[in-house]
Amino acid sequence: MSEPKSAPTVLAIVLGRRLAALREAAGFTAAQAAKPLRIAPTTVTRMEKAETSLKYATVKTLLEIYGVPQAEIQEFLVLLDQASTPGWWQSFRDVLPGWFGVHVSLEGAATSLRGYEPGVLPGLLQTPGYARAVMERGLPRMAPDVLERSVDLRIKRQEILTREKPAPPQLWVVTDETSLRRPVGDAAVMREQIEHLLDVTDLPNVTLQVCPFAAGLHPGAFGPFTIFRFEIPELPDIVCTDSLSRAGYSEDKEEVALFREALGEMSVYAFSKQETKKFLGDIRKELYL
Repeated sequence: MSEPKSAPTVLAIVLGRRLAALREAAGFTAAQAAKPLRIAPTTVTRMEKAETSLKYATVKTLLEIYGVPQAEIQEFLVLLDQASTPGWWQSFRDVLPGWFGVHVSLEGAATSLRGYEPGVLPGLLQTPGYARAVMERGLPRMAPDVLERSVDLRIKRQEILTREKPAPPQLWVVTDETSLRRPVGDAAVMREQIEHLLDVTDLPNVTLQVCPFAAGLHPGAFGPFTIFRFEIPELPDIVCTDSLSRAGYSEDKEEVALFREALGEMSVYAFSKQETKKFLGDIRKELYL
């Protein structure tokens, strides 16, 4: 997937794909579709990839060019109005990079989130104190007001785990023992974080597995990733890989399958959900000594 400057809603991504499918079904190239509108072919393809906004008048004309029945055009345009409604994360645009806005958009629409975090605990499971301590060490350094806004954004994202409608996604994350042994903030921050993990992993839709040092090297030990799954037919599984300053998104079937396989193998190396709860309890005891 391409990386837009301002993250689109998932509905906008879906409509872009539908627009491409309708063009192809009508037998038009992007250049042929663009010519009557006197726009560049790249404008058509960027709309289809949700890299630019889907403008009402342009979309309506394209659908007419493709010979789409009027009733279907009206249904499409109603959805387009919905897709144009900014996602909640847009209110955090001052602290949300476009590349991560895509992540937040996909996260909110996914029915399941599966992934691996090696060095720190997953953002969806962090307490405010832990998140603040992580971000204070991040680069580039943040001004105090930006830091607090970024912490607020991270905590706001966590609401998907307990929402009522739509149903909360299934979250399954493997992390390394390093993320629990390495101090983040002071002892009080770590105690609060462990207590929070013990609580949140009681949720029926949350599975956390810890891969212990004793398991040795495992297939996913080379970087964090998240696999998004959706109920929407137009959206296949998408894998996101993170680096220090950006993220990459791929829906290539072979690549996604590779990450699924790695996660499956890691789950065998890691403690089970029940064993992880016991391990967290042992860590809590150590922190209170």
